[in-house]
Order: sequence, then structure tokens, then C-alpha cells
Amino acid sequence: MSSELSAAETGRVVEILNRILELELAGLVRYLHYSFMIFGHNRIPIVGWLREQASESQAHAVLAGEYITNLGGHPSLKIGPLLETHKHNIDDILREAQAHEQDGLAQYRELNALVAGRNIMLEEYARTQIATEEAHLAEIGKMLRKPGSIA
Repeated sequence: MSSELSAAETGRVVEILNRILELELAGLVRYLHYSFMIFGHNRIPIVGWLREQASESQAHAVLAGEYITNLGGHPSLKIGPLLETHKHNIDDILREAQAHEQDGLAQYRELNALVAGRNIMLEEYARTQIATEEAHLAEIGKMLRKPGSIA
């Protein structure tokens, strides 16, 4: 396998990275918005977790933008889809977050499939992000389970 990407493949990588950038920026907005909408006894730890996710989305957006410019591309100024269901109970928020994380995971997997064995820097980036997104999905899955649900 070649260790370099063709110009067409590099263009495709930049497209995927721009979708990732847009999704991560949407994650920043989404998680910050969710943090404002939490009420009740458990507000403080949930708000803290949501704001950590917002900060992480910002950091992921920065990484994606840096990789885009490393490849000679132009980072998108768009923000990915922002779903506003006006359902602000914690389970609804977590389900929306879960769908968002699944979208991001799909983009990182697509990137990994394109660069695997051909560009170590991008492959390691994609693999690290895949592991991070999978961990987020696992955590959200646990938060959606009811106490005592372990057999």
C-alpha cells in the first residue's frame, strides 16, 4: 500500500474532515444549549458533564481544522445540523446526544477507512477519535439505563 494519498483522495479526506469539523462545532453548540436546560436535584453534575462535552467538541473541532489546513484545505465555516426538539428532559437530551455521537462516529470511521495503512498521522487521529466516540456512546448508554437494570 502507498503511504501517500492521491490528490483526489486528499480532497475526499478534506471533505470528511470538514463534515467532522461541522459536527464538532454543532456538538459544542448543542451540549452548551443542553447544559442551560437542565433542572432538578441532579443539575450540577449533569451540567458539568454536558459542559465537558462542549469543551471536548471544541477541542475536536480545532483538531479537525488543523488537519484540514495541514492538507492544504479550507476549513468550513458551517455548523452541522442543530436539532431542537423542545424536549428538555434528561432522557430526551441524552437520546439526541446519542444520535449526534453516532453521526460523528460514522464520519471518523469513514475517514479511517480511507486513510488506514496509507497515512499514519490521519489513521491514528481517526482511530483515537473512534475510541473517544465509542466511549461517549457507552457512557450515554449507561446514563439512559435505569438504576438496577443489571441482571
